[in-house]
Amino acid sequence: MATVSDLSKGNFIRYNNEVMQVEELQHRTPGNLRAFYQIKMRNVRNGKVAENRFRPGDEIEILRVETKEYQYLYADGEALVCMDNVTFDQVYIDKSLLGEAVNYIKEGVTLLIAFENGERAITAEPPTHVVMEIQYTEPGLQGDTATRTLKAATLENGTEVRVPLFVNTGDKIKINASTGEYVERVKE
Repeated sequence: MATVSDLSKGNFIRYNNEVMQVEELQHRTPGNLRAFYQIKMRNVRNGKVAENRFRPGDEIEILRVETKEYQYLYADGEALVCMDNVTFDQVYIDKSLLGEAVNYIKEGVTLLIAFENGERAITAEPPTHVVMEIQYTEPGLQGDTATRTLKAATLENGTEVRVPLFVNTGDKIKINASTGEYVERVKE
């Protein structure tokens, strides 16, 4: 077991039988009182934030977390099948690890997956941007780039996004994978 003074920002710990990631860590020494650590941590399963004070000698379980790049192959029910690019091993991860970003990724993209003790996936991070083709949208208007008016468009995987008026069916666009927002049109 490690003590609280061994922690640093970004460490994964087990707190109240939940896996948490340390977001902020402050060592405070108020006037004539004893020193303490104020720790802000996020639950990796549900995203809730917790704050707690610890004494410098308190023991805490720091988890060994290994992060690797995996290629997303296909969806299988409520799981995503991903392949290790080095060993070609396939792993199944839960779709909920990606949150809403699961709607904006496609086969072949690289995901950053963190495993607790090399066996259970605890976090998955999509790429920042994804390029996708528009299957259908209303016809675009030539030269209408001055206003920020948006229209609905259906992507190649069936997800709907909002795009500017000048984007047409068949265009490839860059999307922010975590929010699903249009970034730019891609010329190829």
